[in-house]
Amino acid sequence: MTIHEEQEHQAFEEYLQLLITTLKESFESTEVSYFVDEHNDTLYVKLEGLEDYPEHEIEEIAYPIFEELDMDFDEIILLPL
Repeated sequence: MTIHEEQEHQAFEEYLQLLITTLKESFESTEVSYFVDEHNDTLYVKLEGLEDYPEHEIEEIAYPIFEELDMDFDEIILLPL
């Protein structure tokens, strides 16, 4: 990996952590886990307490976050932990 690729990867990881932390705080979760499926360009995020929110409220909370912190995933899937 070149220095430029390593810097890009580090920036991606930091931005991903910002997205995960923002989601965790927005849904008032105490625990969160995530998995990046590079083959399908999909991010799976499991949030503790997500099952307490109705679907429309999840969308209202998550959509602006996804718009602001655009990570260029084909899909970001939120799941209860």
